[in-house]
Amino acid sequence: MPSHQLPDLPPPDRLAILLDFDGTLVDIAPAPDKVVVPDGLRDALSVLRVACGDALAVITGRPIAQIDHFLPDLPYAVAGEHGSAIRHAPGEAVDHVVLPELPEEWLDRAEAMVAGWSGAHVERKQSGFVLHFRAVPEAGEPLRAALEDMIAPRAADFHILSSKMAWELRPVGSDKGSALEAVMARPPFAGRVPLFIGDDVTDRDAIEAAERAGGIGLMVPERFGEPADVRAWLGELAARQGGAR
Repeated sequence: MPSHQLPDLPPPDRLAILLDFDGTLVDIAPAPDKVVVPDGLRDALSVLRVACGDALAVITGRPIAQIDHFLPDLPYAVAGEHGSAIRHAPGEAVDHVVLPELPEEWLDRAEAMVAGWSGAHVERKQSGFVLHFRAVPEAGEPLRAALEDMIAPRAADFHILSSKMAWELRPVGSDKGSALEAVMARPPFAGRVPLFIGDDVTDRDAIEAAERAGGIGLMVPERFGEPADVRAWLGELAARQGGAR
């Protein structure tokens, strides 16, 4: 996307860059472990982290360990599972938000739900789980209805998040907005202008949090088009800092 269609940014020494992963930095894949990190992305992020004085973070629905796998040693901070787990700096212990505990039997019921739909599967997370139905789109509404019935007795403690061809069951108490606020509260992010880029419904909380803090929030479909355009723009930003290493 042409740079004139995007807002002006503060200089790097005043900027904090916070990024979603799936659908923002990388293209959506048939399964979470099938994503491809394109050539050049790691170099661009490395340059931008140096330029911003380490103020580069990933805020994602994925577990932190998966970001470590796909982007090793690149983000300074990582907020995983929609902010329920945050590592504020490389090598630090992960902070976990105290959340309602997922009933163990719900995982068994989730597995039973997808068993009737060839191609659907459950992705387990520390605080919840995701029902993926990309391979069988017609399963989407029946799976959501089954989830709503299951959580009805505890609707105050758990909610269903809409993702791309997936439903994520999460405990109430953390989101990407609270994650952005927590990351921005500590050095090297504190006092900087946050720029957050995301692509999905769950990213709107972070966009609103960035804007409340006087920063910038950008949705990929509206402001870029697709992840390739985000990567190209980040590459341009990195090139302005002296070129990718």
